[in-house]
Amino acid sequence: MSTTLDGLKLFDGNQLQIEAGSYKRELIEKSAPMLDGVISIDLGRRSRIIKQTGTLRAKSRSLLNERILAVSNCMDGNTHILDAESGLYQNLRMDSFKVTKEREDGTGITADYEIAYTQLA
Repeated sequence: MSTTLDGLKLFDGNQLQIEAGSYKRELIEKSAPMLDGVISIDLGRRSRIIKQTGTLRAKSRSLLNERILAVSNCMDGNTHILDAESGLYQNLRMDSFKVTKEREDGTGITADYEIAYTQLA
């Protein structure tokens, strides 16, 4: 199964990893003078961080740059859907995309990357 973002096959399936963090809960705690204790109001579940790492491959530097640009264009502030082998992640905002290491191999050029999403609740 291939990993897609909004139905677009932007990522190579080899060595792709997705790490989903825990949701956070928001609450308000209030105290009053001359009363012992606090009132805690649960405001519900909030966002969580999802990290994706993997490798992009291309036959030439210009094709790799096109792939990097296509992924970078998803940092638009809109929400996206990531469909991966590990599950379907909806309401994702891409917060960062970083290419960490580029190298040439026998078939062209590869680049390792890291993506950080915020999954909005």
